[in-house]
Amino acid sequence: MRTDYCGSLRPADVGRRVRLAGWVHRRRDLGGVIFLDLRDREGLVQVVVQPQAAEAYREAGEVRLEYVVLVEGEVRARPPGTENPRLATGTVEVRADRLVTLARAETPPFPLNEEQPVDESVRLRYRYLDLRRPRMTRNLILRHRIAQAIRRALDVRGFVEVETPMLIRSTPEGARDFLVPSRLQPGRFYVLPQSPQLFKQILMVAGLDRYYQIVRCFRDEDLRADRQPEFTQVDLEMSFADETAVLEVTEEVLAEAIEEATGILVQRPFPRLTYAEAMLRYGTDKPDLRFGMPIGDVSDLFAAAGPDPLRGAVAPGEVVRGLAVPGGAGLPRRQAEALAESARTAGTGGLATLALVAGGRGGTLGGQVSGSLAARLAERLGAASGDLMLFAWGPPRTVASALGRVRLAAAQAAGLVPAGTYQFCWVTEFPLLEPSEEEGRLVAVHHPFTAPLEADRSLLATEPLAVRARAYDLILNGVELGGGSIRIADHDLQREVFGAIGLGEEEAQERFGFLLEALRYGAPPHGGIALGFDRLVMLLAGEETIREVIAFPKTTAGTDLMTGAPTRVDPAQLREVHIALLEGD
Repeated sequence: MRTDYCGSLRPADVGRRVRLAGWVHRRRDLGGVIFLDLRDREGLVQVVVQPQAAEAYREAGEVRLEYVVLVEGEVRARPPGTENPRLATGTVEVRADRLVTLARAETPPFPLNEEQPVDESVRLRYRYLDLRRPRMTRNLILRHRIAQAIRRALDVRGFVEVETPMLIRSTPEGARDFLVPSRLQPGRFYVLPQSPQLFKQILMVAGLDRYYQIVRCFRDEDLRADRQPEFTQVDLEMSFADETAVLEVTEEVLAEAIEEATGILVQRPFPRLTYAEAMLRYGTDKPDLRFGMPIGDVSDLFAAAGPDPLRGAVAPGEVVRGLAVPGGAGLPRRQAEALAESARTAGTGGLATLALVAGGRGGTLGGQVSGSLAARLAERLGAASGDLMLFAWGPPRTVASALGRVRLAAAQAAGLVPAGTYQFCWVTEFPLLEPSEEEGRLVAVHHPFTAPLEADRSLLATEPLAVRARAYDLILNGVELGGGSIRIADHDLQREVFGAIGLGEEEAQERFGFLLEALRYGAPPHGGIALGFDRLVMLLAGEETIREVIAFPKTTAGTDLMTGAPTRVDPAQLREVHIALLEGD
């Protein structure tokens, strides 16, 4: 039906006769000549219809926006001065001598040819129209290109794509499962996988050596901008590998795939921080390294010569920490107050400021610190004239978290976050376990199949919270892109870790007996990682939520506004799977 995509025509095509098909993006009748912008997934091209082509001209007079049409004609260079540098096809046009309307269209509920704000509920209700918009089309094509590039990069490194089951047994650990009732086995349920974690470990025991999958996963949890009940991850696992091997392969694959799909050069190697370093220097385990502003401890300086309340804040078990905002001395007062409120909301005693201004000092501490103390604080935090120093005090974890938030907000307020840059980093050596108030026991920070650092293994029985994990997270621009670990390949160590999180022998066997059994038959050392594919595409596309890079996402309430899911089902279907609804449901 067509010879070319609309957006593919270039000056080299001048003189060719082409057939195009697409949607009418714009229509202009300039008194004798009708201009149509014809759109398909590859872009736009201008179509010119003149009265000499009588039948085509008559048809063009009837078409409206979003009509689907077929155009036949000759590619010509646009007359000098009429080129459109904003279009890839802006130097050519098609002089049509044939135009056929393939489908008429009603007026859309929102404009598709303008990038203007549209209520998201309307966009999702008419998602098939929303996806016609060039921005959304670009996002889905970018998603495709990144996926294909990742597959190629993994393939050349010996990874084998294996599909793991979508209907699995429940092994409760982490988020809630989506339950799937069994019709053939009354009262029994499958669940949809939160990840292929156990299956990919089993594949390593099976000798597959290197596995990957771009896989759909499901979690029945409250939603946020970067979460959906169903999402996609790049999942991989390697045998006979340590942390260095997994991190290096991940860096190589991502750098190659991103450059191939987008042309963006990714700097390697990615910086590496331990969890303790990240919390101390940036107040978060997801540090944004596109700008500096590390956090420094200044407790000793204020203890020796600081004003109240900071001197009094340096008590046993508490700290004073600060950071410098380059050029921040000129921040408006309201922005400084907003930063202080952010710190107080996080549980600190407050936020003190010291501005290094020409001829003196400003901020809340400007008249309370001596010149010598100001100089020592500036040296400690790397501040210079024109900078603003921010200080918070209280318990160490509270201060770290508060200054982590303040650091990001201050960098944004001061315009220090560079646009269009991509900074990866690794955070390693997370705690293996953490207390859970909800469950009243210790739980795994990542998952209970993560190996402890060998140097800390002896602490499992005596100081479990001091045990560090052979775990690592990948961060991109302050967003957690994924995480992984070296897995437990030893049957006895796996039982020991299960015991540390309160899983007795019987319960561990009930939940994970197949894994424990597999580990008895010769498991190689192995590790891997799972990367949030939706988040990766979101960041590379410059979007704020993953809904903008998923074809048919759910709302934050977990509903599909286009199809109406979830819906009630016929009572006969419920009877078939042996389910009865509670009264009132």
